[in-house]
Amino acid sequence: MDDRLKHLRGIPLFAELDDQGLERVAAIATDAEFPAGTVLIERGHPGLGMFVILDGTLRADVRDRDAKLGPGEFVGELSLLVEDIPRTVRVRAETPVRVLAINRADFLALLESQPRIAMAMLRVVATRLAQMLDLPQ
Repeated sequence: MDDRLKHLRGIPLFAELDDQGLERVAAIATDAEFPAGTVLIERGHPGLGMFVILDGTLRADVRDRDAKLGPGEFVGELSLLVEDIPRTVRVRAETPVRVLAINRADFLALLESQPRIAMAMLRVVATRLAQMLDLPQ
């Protein structure tokens, strides 16, 4: 297995995928780098995809609190799951970051062949919702 697939397997969202699934992720994901201070997601703007953090730290401004996100975590997932929903948070690079960018159409096709990703994503989305609503976890 090449280094890129090993790296993808280390990301919790993709950890349960077989080699074929990881190869599909590698084929649809685009590597991108952003300097510190760059806004990757702006609240209220349309969402077209998600970012999986490879290196660095993102800060998500969620209502009246901030959340730091690091390697292995992802942002922008609602735009993959719900078409035409505006972004609900502002996300900026706190440090220089390297991410995988995945657009909605490619991700939906991936979900059809690799439904395990949906279960991994659902756990994170539910936890984030509980945090926003101040529910005990």
